[in-house]
Amino acid sequence: MTRRKVFLCVAGNIGSGKSSLTRLLSEHFHWKAFYEAVDNNPYLSDFYADMKRWAFHLQVFLLSHRFKSHKEIVEMNESVIQDRSIYEDVEIFARNLYEMGNMDRRDYESYKELFSIMVDYLKPPDILIYLRANVDTLLRQIKLRGRPFEQSISREYLERLNGSYEAWISRYNRSRIMIVESDEIDFVNNKDHLLDIIKRVEIIVKSIDPNSDLTEDYGTRRSTYTK
Repeated sequence: MTRRKVFLCVAGNIGSGKSSLTRLLSEHFHWKAFYEAVDNNPYLSDFYADMKRWAFHLQVFLLSHRFKSHKEIVEMNESVIQDRSIYEDVEIFARNLYEMGNMDRRDYESYKELFSIMVDYLKPPDILIYLRANVDTLLRQIKLRGRPFEQSISREYLERLNGSYEAWISRYNRSRIMIVESDEIDFVNNKDHLLDIIKRVEIIVKSIDPNSDLTEDYGTRRSTYTK
């Protein structure tokens, strides 16, 4: 009996814990993990120092990296978990940079056109996990992980991104969605919190793969996990 490949994306704002949850789920399920380009990103530190100067360059680099990863994921036979989806690039980050005046209309329209051409060729993920967190949580976690170029990120910028995330997730319909209310949970240090998330993922996997060895049923396309 052949089991179906699963493609899962973890979405969320800066500092929401996407990379940590991607790593933990990858280790548990033995799925291959694809991470966001951070350490090898040649624009990131320049961008946070001068958003207006480097916004378009950064977004094109990220879109290229994400498209390459997404294409590789779709072509693979094994199950995969991805840190941040390609849809967040245009729906959240590029849109905000344009609305804040850090990307001019010509560049923004060119970027959106490039995205629309790319995304037509891509299969969407089977499951999207959205890590919802308030700005205090985001700021605390950004400080804890200590990336120098992130320490200048303002509360206002994170609030704008959170607003865009909420608008996007309310209309997202490409795949099943699991929303994790992450302000009151600690899936990195609390094993019970992580196991609860894993159980919800297993239930959704069962709904898209009848040949899995799980037994629970999942009747809707959206669920919310909170503690």
